[in-house]
Amino acid sequence: MSVSYYDNNAQEFYNGTVNLEMQSLYNEFLPLIPPNGSILDAGCGSGRDTLAFKSQGFKVHAIDASAELAQLAETLIKQPVEVTTFQQFNSSVQFDAVWACASLLHVPFDELSLVFNNLANLLNDGGVFYCSFKYGDDEVERNGRFFTNLDEARLNIILAATSLAAQKLWKTSDLRKGREKEQWLNAILVKR
Repeated sequence: MSVSYYDNNAQEFYNGTVNLEMQSLYNEFLPLIPPNGSILDAGCGSGRDTLAFKSQGFKVHAIDASAELAQLAETLIKQPVEVTTFQQFNSSVQFDAVWACASLLHVPFDELSLVFNNLANLLNDGGVFYCSFKYGDDEVERNGRFFTNLDEARLNIILAATSLAAQKLWKTSDLRKGREKEQWLNAILVKR
């Protein structure tokens, strides 16, 4: 359901997100990764974050479930974007970090542990995993998109069934104009 939304609204979504200022989140994440380390951008959307990470010397593998968004991102980042779901993605390469910014929130709550485990299996030991969810404790559908909202308690329930441990949790306001009242749960997780 959410994939078809992004396929049908790819250009509008791209235009609304590609230029967002994300430095405050990068400052929490990038210092935890070795120089020139490898990052999986899980749900890369517009490609904005992949481009930022590449510009700082990191090797980035970008994936997204929307073929239309992937095409737009490829033009921006000048490299292929693998079209796949979090559940189906597999790689022979291990990563130093996973970046899942506002992407895992489209996975149903009862599938999140499996998705976290699938992505964590591709992390080196001690690898870093950033994710963000709209703040809440429910699942909702809005305008053809499905959202799993998480608070700290719900995230901890999911993490209990994974090899990931929370290193830092914090809340931020939405960075998009006119949506500043929306709250996000951000998490830095580490593979045990």
